This record gives sequence, structure tokens and C-alpha cells, in this order.
Amino acid sequence: MKYYDAIVIGGGLQGTSTAYFLAKKGLRVALLERDDIASGTASHTDGATLISDKQPGIDVLQGYHSVELYRKLVKEFSYDIEFESCGFMYVCETDQEMEAAADYAAKVSAQGFDMRVIDQKEMCERERYLAKDLKGGLWTESDGLVNPYKVCLGFVEEGRKYGLDVYTHHEVTGIRLNKKNQVEAVITDRETFLTDKVVNACGVWAPAIGNMVGLDIPIEPRKGILLVTEKSETIAHTEVLEFGYWLAKFFADFKRPVSELVERHNVCLNIETTHSGNTIVGGCRLFRGYDIKVEYEIMQAIAERAIRFFPILKDMNCIRSFGGIRPFCLDHLPIVSGVEEVPGFYIAAGHEGDGVALAPITGLLISQMITGEKTEFDATELAWSRFKNVDRKKLAAHGN
Repeated sequence: MKYYDAIVIGGGLQGTSTAYFLAKKGLRVALLERDDIASGTASHTDGATLISDKQPGIDVLQGYHSVELYRKLVKEFSYDIEFESCGFMYVCETDQEMEAAADYAAKVSAQGFDMRVIDQKEMCERERYLAKDLKGGLWTESDGLVNPYKVCLGFVEEGRKYGLDVYTHHEVTGIRLNKKNQVEAVITDRETFLTDKVVNACGVWAPAIGNMVGLDIPIEPRKGILLVTEKSETIAHTEVLEFGYWLAKFFADFKRPVSELVERHNVCLNIETTHSGNTIVGGCRLFRGYDIKVEYEIMQAIAERAIRFFPILKDMNCIRSFGGIRPFCLDHLPIVSGVEEVPGFYIAAGHEGDGVALAPITGLLISQMITGEKTEFDATELAWSRFKNVDRKKLAAHGN
């Protein structure tokens, strides 16, 4: 049986990032994936690397560090991950949203990150196809885009330079613990690997791996759907999101001025134009279990919302659509930490909607925890231990 200093389970964004940073630190590392690299959520999402869609505090902090890491990695990697620092814009429909946006910008700016309110004139100068009746919005230079599929492949290619071993089509069937409840081995459907460090980076499938060591991980699959247009001139020069959706995500009592169809399917505007010239439009946040089937009625709601903000889309063809599932964690923060009750077991999962943006910092933090280094910042709020002695039903009711 082969021995590794650390084994990472999951070949998506968090898994490949963690494997890369561990290998770079000189550890002998194996990456296990039951299918192929980026075959799960990473290949069913857009490529936004955002600081600006996060709550002030630890959420914004990890976003900032992660985007800064992307800037460094793109210079170090020989593999093109299509990183583009193109900025980010929130747009507001109502005066109430503008007031809330100004308050949010002040809180984010107080953490040292550049975000400012823009009026209707500047908003339309930056994105000329936006609807002219919008009130204004928020702008930041710091955010950008990547190709999430290529990010995973980039981490793997660079990791291999440091000795990373990758085992695709290896489904983990068990994790063996010793008498002290410490990690001892990882068992797949093909072979057994010895190790005393395991990282569960399985996203929406993290609870299944957690069950193997007796953990009840509070992560649920949350479905999203995206539409893809025909190739055209650039419709959106940056990532654009409606601010009302951010408010509705974090504040259950906030109501947007939307149709019953949009409200029922929890749909919002989220738009970006890719390097290929196609425009990706979304999205929605729905609990449908592990079903990623595209639903026609949801497509209608997405199109309705997109056309409201970008009327030009009414005359464009949708050439395809696709669905994916995000790992929703009860308190809207990922779990990035070791597990005290199972020594040697680490979790890097629960990044609903933020997996692309937070992949680099997640991998770095886990690698620092495993090697005993000081972490990039105090990550206590991301620890597994926060779910001890917590009323999960109350927490679930708070998360929306």
C-alpha cells in the first residue's frame, strides 16, 4: 500500500487548490477523484472571482486574500486559467436598494477594500446596454473572472511539478481510523492508501465523506441554472449582478420588485461575457436535491430577469443552458478547518456560490493548518467547531 503525507478527496476547485498548495510545501500528496478533474460543480458554473458579493467581515476578508492569490498564481502558472481583472458592478432598481448599497459600500470600504457608489450616468457609460431606468449601483476595480474548469486543470498541472499524484476514477468507499479515532487510511474501490491526513473537499458530496468518520456535515445541494447566448459583440464588459438579489440572499425580509415567476424560482440577474464571445446569464438558487436537470419555467424566469436589466438580450438567441449544484452551508460561510474529534481529518467545503472566488485561499489555509504554519489570517469563524452545540434548525431558518 502507498503512503502519503496527505490525501485530498475531490477533484474540484477546493480539492485541486488544496492539493497544489500542499505539494508546493513539500508534502507527498495524492488527489482522489471518483470521476474526472472538474467533473462536478466546477464545470457547471460561471467564473466570477468576487470580493464584492460577500458580507462585511470574514467573508470579505477571505475574498480579498483569494483574489490577490489569483493575481500571483496567474503570473506563476504556465497553464492559462483565463484570469481577467475586469472589475464588478452591482446595479440597483430602487432608491431603497441605493440606500442599502451605500451602507454596504461604506462597511466594505472600512475594511480597506475599494468600493464606491456610482450614479446612473457612470453606470450606463460603463455598461451601455443596461436599462436606462436603473437608479445606479456599486463599482469595484478589484474583482474579475477566470475559467473555473481551467483553474482546476491549472492547479493539477502545477501541482504535478511538485510531485502531486492524481488518481481519477477512484471512488472513496471508506476512511479507516485507529483506536484513538485518528485517520489511518483511505479506501477506494480500487485500492487502499495509507495516510494520517485527509482533506474532505467534496463540495455538495462532503456530507457522504463526513459520514464515513461519524460527522454530520451541514451542507446541502442548492441548484443553479445558467443560459448561454450565441456569440456576439461584448454585451457585458464586466460581471454584473443585481444588488437586490444580494439583499434578498442575506436579509429574508427584503422583497424585490419582481414577478411571481421570478420570486417563486428565486431568480436574479447575473451576467458575464466570456472570452469566446458568448454571454452567460443566470441564475437561481433552489433546493432540488442532487437534480441538475434544466427546468423550462426557470429558464423563462431567468430570461425575463436578464431582459429587464439588459433589453438587448430580447433579440438574441439562447443556444444552450446547463444546471449545477452549489454546496450550501447553513450560515453562508464555508467550513475550512480540521476536526478536533477526528484528528487528521480536515474539511474544505460549503462555498455556495463562492467556490471559484475562494479556491486559492481555501487551499492555502488548509495547507497552512496541516503543516502547522500561521494561517494567512485568523480563520476561526470558518472552523468546524462553530457547529458544536448549535441549534441547526434555527440556523437553517436564518439561512435563505
